[in-house]
Amino acid sequence: MSPETASSHAFAPSRHPASSAGRLVLLRHGESEWNRDRRFTGWTDVDLSTAGMAEAARAGERLRREGLAFDGCFTSVLRRATHTTEIVLQTMQLEHIPVEQTWRLNERHYGALQGMGSWQAIRRYGPLPVLRCQYQFTARPPALAPGDPRLPGSDPRYAAVHADELPRAESHADTLARLRPYWAERIAPELALGHCILVVSHKNTLRALVKLIEGRSDAEVRSMRVPTGVPLMFVPDQVTPERWQRVREH
Repeated sequence: MSPETASSHAFAPSRHPASSAGRLVLLRHGESEWNRDRRFTGWTDVDLSTAGMAEAARAGERLRREGLAFDGCFTSVLRRATHTTEIVLQTMQLEHIPVEQTWRLNERHYGALQGMGSWQAIRRYGPLPVLRCQYQFTARPPALAPGDPRLPGSDPRYAAVHADELPRAESHADTLARLRPYWAERIAPELALGHCILVVSHKNTLRALVKLIEGRSDAEVRSMRVPTGVPLMFVPDQVTPERWQRVREH
């Protein structure tokens, strides 16, 4: 898998039949260990649970049955997404296609709430800060303190990212803002070439991506369900080509 900084060229078209060209499939990673334990995860790098690995394999099998031939894949740098990507592509026998990782597809950063369950977070910070950051588009969770060992600046995977871009906590709006340029500069151009693209990411990041491609309101995005391991397929809108229409959930 190639890091974002090393891959600025277009993906080569697949050698498979082009019946799926020009399609976009969004996939949330399979259930993670902290999804299972109902803990705020954010940028914490936990792996898939046993159930999550099975979800990823089922997603790959569904996509294989659809006859999809991806030209390339984008995913985050977090293990639960990269592991899902590996399982899906192996199941589809597409291990050879290029995969580009980027921190811009990471989950929303949940700041100081990361690692906590909901009730533990409420006891520590009170109900309003915890609830606001989940239901208000511009509200951030309590931030990591300076010097906290969980800050992403201490992780070598983010060494090439400017310090000002690395979050201590993010709102839904912040997540959308850091995703927008990557969509415009990397994903959308691949789709404009007629490529079939898979994006494996996280719940709140995929919500932000759907807001970009479908033009949904803030309220619609916050309430949108994005189950683990369930592919969402999109095709270009016939009236407004820069927007995309959801075909169906597989």
